[in-house]
Amino acid sequence: MVNKTQRTKKASTFGLLTVIDLLTDIQVEMKNIAIVCGGYSGEYEISIQSAQVVADNLDKKRFKGYLVVITRDRWYYKDKSGETVEIDRGDFSISLKGGKKIRFDGIFNAIHGTPGEDGKLLGYFDMLGLPYTSCSADVSALTFNKFLCNKFVRSYGITLAKSASFVKGEEIPYEEIVQSLGLPLFIKPACSGSSVGVTKVKNSSELPGAISIAFKEGDRVIIEEFIDGREIACGLIMKKKELIVFPLTEIISKKEFFDYEAKYTKGMADEITPPVDLPLQAELDIKAVSSFLYRELNCKGFVRIDYIVSKDGIYFIEINTVPGISNASILPQQANAMGMSIGELFSTAIEAMF
Repeated sequence: MVNKTQRTKKASTFGLLTVIDLLTDIQVEMKNIAIVCGGYSGEYEISIQSAQVVADNLDKKRFKGYLVVITRDRWYYKDKSGETVEIDRGDFSISLKGGKKIRFDGIFNAIHGTPGEDGKLLGYFDMLGLPYTSCSADVSALTFNKFLCNKFVRSYGITLAKSASFVKGEEIPYEEIVQSLGLPLFIKPACSGSSVGVTKVKNSSELPGAISIAFKEGDRVIIEEFIDGREIACGLIMKKKELIVFPLTEIISKKEFFDYEAKYTKGMADEITPPVDLPLQAELDIKAVSSFLYRELNCKGFVRIDYIVSKDGIYFIEINTVPGISNASILPQQANAMGMSIGELFSTAIEAMF
């Protein structure tokens, strides 16, 4: 039986612990997070939209987000009223009116394409000692370059479509390509995202024009055989020390393929999470290969890896280290299907930095 003195002591202890817990919560330091967006590629507008989604969904009790736009000409912070402040590139800080200097604790990378997804900007952050949400500079550079990434992935015995690659100025044997790879073909820039510069070619007369389009995005193109099958996306994120593999998504484009318009125009593609009637073995293979590549590459944050599932098995397509992150994008859909809100998704990515 508990006497009055014991009850009083117990209540006092409980009250003290409650006060300590409250004080601990109050003293949690708010972290300043620069949400970098923009970039130099055809994905500029999509990046701006992604960054706004991040800003709207950050945990306001823990993180203070600052939209930072990166262009070739300017790096600047843009506040809610539209006012801009230039970034001090010496330490990636801003000085607000009244002389208040804001130093960032970390970077939320929302730049699709160059210089955020190809490692260039990340190398700069590495030199400043600033952590960021996406994969490291070297991993980002490797995965963004499809020519190099394909060689890396193929070295592990993972199946890819047959392909040929050429650099600008090199003679291209069109007839030999068609004989070797057949038709239709996909023509891709080696370094681009969101299917910018990608063309599906159905006859050989279209090859020169398609290659010219791809060369507008860079100095190397990849010519790839067509694999008939279902396009499947696998999203992953590291939460503390646990690698989470989200439910898969099937992408059914209403165009010839999942091109830029199909990706970003409402109603141009169906994204089904999880896929209907996907063979269990294909699902297991995709998740196993994705987990292996994530760990082998030492990826960070959230990543999306895409595949084609054909009657012959699964074919690796590409790794996206800065995938779409709007509410309607594939990865947030997958997280939601697992019970993780978009705000939790962003918090998890930020927590992994520290």
